[in-house]
Amino acid sequence: MLILLGIEEADNKEDIKWLCNKIVGLRIFDDENGVMNRNIIDSEGEILLISQFTLMASYKKGNRPSYIRAAKPDIAIPLYEMFCDELESTLGKPIGTGTFGADMKVELLNDGPVTICMDSKNKE
Repeated sequence: MLILLGIEEADNKEDIKWLCNKIVGLRIFDDENGVMNRNIIDSEGEILLISQFTLMASYKKGNRPSYIRAAKPDIAIPLYEMFCDELESTLGKPIGTGTFGADMKVELLNDGPVTICMDSKNKE
């Protein structure tokens, strides 16, 4: 599972806990009947977590995205590290991570029909 994580100024520990529980609990992997009934633990899957501040882009005005909602590094880095720790704890094993703020080349082979956008500010 590849997770691209955008962190905004208003994010907090409760958001992290909710997201990690939701991610690990999502039944998005096929069972023996080809029905999405398994979560990542059931399917013995792995997670790669990449910080991606550009997910917080605002594109309402003009054609140049604004990243004003993205948390600054002094807030985002501790929250990213907390998210990594919480996700590993919830998953029950280590996850792969990128380097916060680095210019990384990440390839994705989307082998399946599932791509989900989750927003901890939209829990209901």
